[in-house]
Amino acid sequence: MDERNPVGLGGPPILMIQLPTIVAIHDELTARWHADPNAGLGSGLEALIIEEHRQNFALWHEEDRARAPLASAEQIADTKRNIDALNQVRNDLIEAIDRELLQSVGGVMRSSEAELHSETPGMIIDRLSILSLKIFHTREQVERADAAPEHIARNRERLDILLQQRHDLAECLDTLWREVQNGRRYFKLYRQMKMYNDPELNPEIYRVTKS
Repeated sequence: MDERNPVGLGGPPILMIQLPTIVAIHDELTARWHADPNAGLGSGLEALIIEEHRQNFALWHEEDRARAPLASAEQIADTKRNIDALNQVRNDLIEAIDRELLQSVGGVMRSSEAELHSETPGMIIDRLSILSLKIFHTREQVERADAAPEHIARNRERLDILLQQRHDLAECLDTLWREVQNGRRYFKLYRQMKMYNDPELNPEIYRVTKS
């Protein structure tokens, strides 16, 4: 299996994104950000995909810190607040990706038999982003010089499963976008409507501010 797993998204006259592959960008930046967190900018839809992946990258490491055995209660609380903030931005970016894609297919003539696809391209791209992080860190475990053979074998098996899962998911995204372009399938912008970060909707916040 090709670990880069090219995704040939879209086709004329409308393209999802003018990039070699979304998966390759995820993999490249996952590796680069461990050395240079500011790498990768892009523009337009590419920039949205990169920034969405950046949130997942940051979330991965905040989740690690939240589980550190020697972390104090204050450190864990701070980390959880960081996770909340990153998740909010992540969800906003998924919506922004879908909004951009919906605008790009606004002129497509939809078939009367077109079916609604409940999982949007932005949601699938988010899942691909998370899989890239899982693959990177699982490969680290496979390559650990201090790990027991059983540990390496177990993680090599996990890596093969993750690569297959990503291959399947990337093909699903490719098929979905092709069918959207051809008018055989469509998706809607689904707002997450998160409540816990809104001071007017979270009772643990507004009860304190009103008292």
